[in-house]
Amino acid sequence: MKSKNFQLNKCNVLIIGSGGAGLRAAIQAKSRNVSVSVISKRNKNDSHTVLAAGGINASFGNLDQNDSWKAHFFDTYLEGYGLGDPEIIEIMAKNSPELVSEIDLWGANFQKLKNGKLDQRFFGAHKYRRTCYSGDYTGKSILQSLLQRAELIGINVQDSEYVTQLLVEEKVCHGAVSFNMINGKITVHLSEAVILASGGHTGIWKRNSSRKDENLGDGYALALRAGCKLVDMEMVQFHPTGMVLPEEFAGTLVTEAVRGEGGILLNKNKDRFMKNYDSNRMELSTRDKIAIANYTEISEGRGTENEGVFLDISHKKKDFIINKLPKIYDQFLEYQSLDISKSPMEVAPTAHYSMGGIEVKPLDHSTNIKGLYAAGEVAGGLHGANRLGGNSLAEILVFGKITGLAAAKYASNLYKKPISKNIINDAIENIENKFQTGSEIILKLQNQLKNIMWENCGVIRNKEKMINGLVEINFIKKKLSQIQSFENENDRNFQRLVSYFDMDFSLLAAEATLKSAIFRKESRGSHQRSDFHKLDESYKVNIKVKLKKGNIEVYSNKVKELKEEFNLELKDQKLIIDFKGKLLE
Repeated sequence: MKSKNFQLNKCNVLIIGSGGAGLRAAIQAKSRNVSVSVISKRNKNDSHTVLAAGGINASFGNLDQNDSWKAHFFDTYLEGYGLGDPEIIEIMAKNSPELVSEIDLWGANFQKLKNGKLDQRFFGAHKYRRTCYSGDYTGKSILQSLLQRAELIGINVQDSEYVTQLLVEEKVCHGAVSFNMINGKITVHLSEAVILASGGHTGIWKRNSSRKDENLGDGYALALRAGCKLVDMEMVQFHPTGMVLPEEFAGTLVTEAVRGEGGILLNKNKDRFMKNYDSNRMELSTRDKIAIANYTEISEGRGTENEGVFLDISHKKKDFIINKLPKIYDQFLEYQSLDISKSPMEVAPTAHYSMGGIEVKPLDHSTNIKGLYAAGEVAGGLHGANRLGGNSLAEILVFGKITGLAAAKYASNLYKKPISKNIINDAIENIENKFQTGSEIILKLQNQLKNIMWENCGVIRNKEKMINGLVEINFIKKKLSQIQSFENENDRNFQRLVSYFDMDFSLLAAEATLKSAIFRKESRGSHQRSDFHKLDESYKVNIKVKLKKGNIEVYSNKVKELKEEFNLELKDQKLIIDFKGKLLE
């Protein structure tokens, strides 16, 4: 590969990622009559959005008339242990009903009540039924609707493009550089604005709910190296219910909709153990509480022989299960030949969602780099220390639309000087220099990293283990220059090059996570430490990371305070958080 062989793509708005956030951003930007390019690693029909199964939140009040955007706000803020940005939460809660109605009209085909309004189910830790759904394949329905809309208005999505660097000069983003994962062709994308919608980093844990080639932290690494800050990286959600068998599918998500529709958790003694952890909400407690409960039952010897617990919905009629949970019913039949209408499922915690991410401004999700925006899981600020089920799909639609509009406005009202050719050439050389013949096999190192994160930064953490994790990560870093990424000029398997960059990006995301987790000397939400097992109000802060001379620097800022009207309303309703267990009223 030679530098002169690169191709050039010019557009007003470049969007990196073709999941729900990226597509919704593209649709909104296109409506402002600017040129839009969407590039993505995965096939556009199979982004990670399809795995969001259970539903999307919107405070319609179709079943519980007292529901409101404020109730949605309080549930999200309080169950995030006060770390979420109140402005971001308010924007999401206010706008989700409009965006959910819109995507239903575009073809998402959510379940309806007899009166024609959207049906809504309970999800964990929600005061009211506000989760709209399409069976247990809601994310897929939303993605297909967005793809159809994008095609209708002429948005082109380029698959198999791997972004290696954002083009930034003097804190202004000018585009990105990518290579094609099939033929290796390098493309320089020049644009007035860039939206990162590239997902999270839970794929770097041994047991996770992602596919093997997604959520590896590339968006975080790209942003850090561009000069952005990350926030709350220690807050990684372990979904309480992932499959345990067969081994090759361990961690595959068992949607919260199972518990929302009446599924119960049992240990090997058939004891419904959630009564010992949250006797009020039981299986509808928060994800962090249930994940800790499942982990505790297993680690203390009350789990199954396969190191799981039982999730049972067999007390419901088969027709009900097939209607409400068709994907999960088929999933267990296919993977285990298990009929969940007759037998319980075995489940265990699985790394599921990155609640931290790129620091963004609430109103437009812009970053501290001009012309660079972030939306979806890659952005931080919404979820705090615990994500409510159903909020992620609301997030991608609400902030996808907002970033699309903001980026289009920025691109339309801007003249900026061209980027230096030296920066472009350096980005191209950064790809070409990775073609090396070495002795290290990338798959071995990837598996080592997954084990490091699972063992040292899992559901329960402590300082000794996390420091050990950093030591092992540094050891892997030293082996990057010895990775075999290319055999000879006739070797056209560019997957090795993809794997190299995956490893490089994942190591940076892992280090940011471990250092943030070491910094937070308390247990709060999804971040649980055995050496600091109590919540400490002095750590009601957002922990941030940035790169300084190539090294990760960690620091903290006090969280944003609630508006006075919200504080007064909390007092009037006597809403308080009992951090040992539950939200009390």
